[in-house]
Amino acid sequence: MKTYAGIPEENASLENSKVVLVTVPYDGTSTWGKGADKGPELFLDASENMELYDIETGTEPYLEGVYLAGEVSENSTPEAMTEAVYQKTKELLATDKLFTLFGGEHSVSIGSIRAVGEKFENLTVLQLDAHTDLRPEFHGSTSNHACAVFEANQKHNLVQVGIRSMDAEEVEYLPEGRVFFAHEIANNENWVNDVLEKVSGNVYITIDLDAFDPSIAPSTGTPEPGGLQWYPTLELLRKVFEKCNVVAFDIVELMDSAYSKPSAFLAAKLYYKMLAYYHINKD
Repeated sequence: MKTYAGIPEENASLENSKVVLVTVPYDGTSTWGKGADKGPELFLDASENMELYDIETGTEPYLEGVYLAGEVSENSTPEAMTEAVYQKTKELLATDKLFTLFGGEHSVSIGSIRAVGEKFENLTVLQLDAHTDLRPEFHGSTSNHACAVFEANQKHNLVQVGIRSMDAEEVEYLPEGRVFFAHEIANNENWVNDVLEKVSGNVYITIDLDAFDPSIAPSTGTPEPGGLQWYPTLELLRKVFEKCNVVAFDIVELMDSAYSKPSAFLAAKLYYKMLAYYHINKD
């Protein structure tokens, strides 16, 4: 039986795991770089080649257990995929374990955020992304990757970090006072604390890997210059886990390409770091 990161089966059963991980290899609405459907496979492969001791926290997060809960393979329409992710998320949330998801393009987050928002009141959705993804619909669908957090913005406290690309029609939907543009972050040494002031309570973290600068994460569907760097991003995430009750997170938009390995390994390390931060604040 294949396990997350090749961990022993005793740490990979549902009964013994504090974390559940579902994969959604969907790439039905992306409009430029294709290959996000291979993201989960690349992520899992990189995870198997990663050292499992986290130096920063002095912990081995896998000992708390990670259960691979299968994949959502529905891809007939964007709406059908969203519904399938929603139902799978509801099923896994009933286990009262930390829900995590790996995509796939960013549209896969719509269904999972919907389900998490139904279970947890006063939800903050913290989005790390190069793009606002706030279109009400795109190419005839409300489940397009360009609409990934439109619904979240209508229902919850959306905080956006790393934004550096958007369409004029999205300006009216920007969450007022809760958008941290990349060009402003670059000139603000206190940006991490400024973000923390807007994030509270129950938190869902959704990370599009194009939030990172393409110098460290080149293999995404739409790489944008001027992105986030590794250590400042980890500082933000660590402090969010310290301050808030993180109830779920996802990572999306890892794309298959000739440059996929550095990005895949970054994604694997990012996921594992987030597990480390989660566990040290639960113990």
